[in-house]
Amino acid sequence: MARVAVVTGGTRGIGEAISVGLKNAGYKVAANYAGNDERAREFSQRTGIGVYKFDVSDFAACANGIKQIEADLGPVDVLVNNAGITRDTTIHRMTYEQWNEVIQTNLTSCFNMCRAVIEGMRERSFGRIVNIGSINGQAGQYGQVNYAAAKSGIHGFTKALAQEGAAKGITVNAIAPGYIDTDMVRAVPPNVLEKIVAKVPVGRLGKADEIARGVLFLVADDAGFITGSTLSINGGQHMY
Repeated sequence: MARVAVVTGGTRGIGEAISVGLKNAGYKVAANYAGNDERAREFSQRTGIGVYKFDVSDFAACANGIKQIEADLGPVDVLVNNAGITRDTTIHRMTYEQWNEVIQTNLTSCFNMCRAVIEGMRERSFGRIVNIGSINGQAGQYGQVNYAAAKSGIHGFTKALAQEGAAKGITVNAIAPGYIDTDMVRAVPPNVLEKIVAKVPVGRLGKADEIARGVLFLVADDAGFITGSTLSINGGQHMY
């Protein structure tokens, strides 16, 4: 029987690649999204993947979203916490709202989603959780104290939860992408993007499919001895 996988922020960019990769590997996939109904509808029609709209920063919304997914598809075996936003500015200009939105959406969402699935995973003695961190959570980045703090928090969250889940057959790992060729990165001014690429030893941006391959490796049934790890996929830009 196919395992059920949930991907937050799963209809665009890296999340879309992860959702499609999981479906192609035989998983039953539920792709969460936050607001773009038209994009989500187009994604679902094109891929055949079911989409579920709820706010991952809202604890009750996550609990209800997982209940609906499990009613539709079955118990959740795989969770990929990919949802994320940016509100970039230096701290002396950053508002509390800009700080809080990023922390809630990028970090608190990991707690909200894991809390909604962890008891079922413990009961079934199986679970695979992958949290999408960032190179900027490892190395820091000017103008991103909120984003870097949230992504760094994900790496610590991953290690702690891995210890809690290990005896119950639940692995918890993180992936730290570098600069990936997504809409968000393509929006960077060309002169800035050129400088970013110049710092990547392999000489190019990453591809979303390359992150998806890392997820597929970590969520496999036979990946049970890999937990608490952070897989850096960044073209050699930061070796941590």
